[in-house]
Amino acid sequence: MLEVTWLLFIVASLVLIVTPGQDMILVMSRSIAQGPAAGVVTAAGVSVGLVGHTVLATLGLGAILRTSEWLFLALKLVGAAYLVYLGIQLLRTRQHELTVTVGSSRTLGRLFFDGALSNISNPKIAVFYFAFLPQFVRPEAVHPTLAVFGLGLVFAGLTFLVKGPVGLAAGLLSGWLRSRPNALSWLYRTSGAVLIGLGLRLAFERRA
Repeated sequence: MLEVTWLLFIVASLVLIVTPGQDMILVMSRSIAQGPAAGVVTAAGVSVGLVGHTVLATLGLGAILRTSEWLFLALKLVGAAYLVYLGIQLLRTRQHELTVTVGSSRTLGRLFFDGALSNISNPKIAVFYFAFLPQFVRPEAVHPTLAVFGLGLVFAGLTFLVKGPVGLAAGLLSGWLRSRPNALSWLYRTSGAVLIGLGLRLAFERRA
């Protein structure tokens, strides 16, 4: 069994995933432009892109987590600082307005590819994975590499479970968000608070 804090991880992941961002806008715009199937396929591509980052994070993080105490601590502190930074940025967001544009028609295969490429080519997601996933690997974990891999796969799966339905209901959801800027501000503040809390917890965690 993987030595991770599953409940906290799932709650934190869901809060972050539902926060409107690049992926959410992409899924919604494709659904509005070409229908629900296009949105769901784009969401699937986005999730597959996260699997790619999972593999990269596993290869790098697994080696670091097994190497030494000071490397483990350095990674934790850097990750903590990055999470707190992201949290502060979200807390400073005011009345964020979703901008959903309607592009040209694409095949389902191209939509899937676009979704995957939007994540695989985004270096911010790679940095986020390196900062986020170790937070939930227990310091005494015997198999940290498998733990990181499992967390990454679960995050990718949760992403599709959230954004697939968003693709189905994109028209209604985009209109609802646009008409309720206060709801968006609440989402950003909640996500920011979660990230800051995780960052502080990460900073004080030590290897057993």
